[in-house]
Amino acid sequence: MTMQPLPASSWLNAPAHHSWLATEGQRLLAFAKASRLPDGFGNLDDQGQLPADAHAETMNTARMTHSFAMAHAMGLPGYADLVAHGVAALSGPLRDSEHGGWLAAAHAVDGNRGKAAYLHAFVALAASSAVAVGAPDAQNLLNDAVHIIDQFFWSEEEGAMLESFAQDWTGVEAYRGANSNMHATEAFLALADVTADTRWLDRALRIVERVIHTCAAGNQFMVIEHFDARWQPLLGYNEDNPADGFRPYGITPGHGFEWARLLLHLEAARLQAGLTTPDWLVTDAKGLFASACEYAWAVDGAPGIVYTLDWNHRPVVRERLHWTHAEASAAAQALLKRTAELHYETWYRRFWEFCENHFIDRVHGSWHHELSPHNQPSSKIWGGKPDLYHAWQAVVLPALPLSPSMTSALAQGCYVTKW
Repeated sequence: MTMQPLPASSWLNAPAHHSWLATEGQRLLAFAKASRLPDGFGNLDDQGQLPADAHAETMNTARMTHSFAMAHAMGLPGYADLVAHGVAALSGPLRDSEHGGWLAAAHAVDGNRGKAAYLHAFVALAASSAVAVGAPDAQNLLNDAVHIIDQFFWSEEEGAMLESFAQDWTGVEAYRGANSNMHATEAFLALADVTADTRWLDRALRIVERVIHTCAAGNQFMVIEHFDARWQPLLGYNEDNPADGFRPYGITPGHGFEWARLLLHLEAARLQAGLTTPDWLVTDAKGLFASACEYAWAVDGAPGIVYTLDWNHRPVVRERLHWTHAEASAAAQALLKRTAELHYETWYRRFWEFCENHFIDRVHGSWHHELSPHNQPSSKIWGGKPDLYHAWQAVVLPALPLSPSMTSALAQGCYVTKW
């Protein structure tokens, strides 16, 4: 893998830009501290307060634990205790003490007591980050997460993650999801760093081969999200509920950006480990990014990236979500570092200008979770303020190499402000 130096004019080489990113990161972190609950972390309202009915959720708790671990690894005081709190919550009230694994929340929410691969991927990510910064009891949490993934979720036959089970691990769901496998890929990169076990990089490659190099590449590099148990696409899945927050109908361009970045991290990690690394990883990353930009940016006449498209690339859910734009920015900077092709600089700047002008809430803090098709704050899909995960990573990634994974890179001092 050859890395060409970027011109001095690149924002990634501008001290002022890195200062802006650091300031925004500090603002996000300060806002997020209020999400702490006795048994984990919860969702904040638009003003940054915990609602009266706030409760800890495994997804939020895992993502916040990972994010606070990154802050601690950077040398920012005040976050070690929050990491320890997250580890304790994931090891205690959010864990199923009877059957093992993790529930969506400590108490039943809408009757959901199942075990989802998506959640377990985030627990593994949080545990990896906590281990990287030496948090108390983090190694036990990591061992538990690895055991559950190995025992229940990873399918060696399919080269991918099974989607979900009942609470007692019966009744595997007859569905396979790209989203859960995407976050498993992310978690596996982090696991490879903290365990020094390259089987996680091999598993990540098998997921990518199936979901991206086979399925998405055959669909103009637009990610197919939903499959049956035999990995046959379910193109009509959730057509009657197109704005679902986790399994929306059709194409989700934001995931194209997210996958593009992960392919570059996987390429770098495998090369660093001395493993066979296919050339198509960077080619596919470019294809994913190009398709998402072409079909989803300003597709309805207004700037911004729409949430979903149909199979003819027409917008379905036109709301703009904060995470999509954070991931678009993160993918652009990764491709810029990897290729030094300056059209990625153009997109990187465009995405950050849009986030500053529309998503970043300078009045009440953090970012707006979503915008209407007219780029006004809305709550059709998600209300309140988002957790740290997407926006925080977007402001940290420009100063990190493509490998090792984020928290490991920060813990090792791999923080760079000139490329």
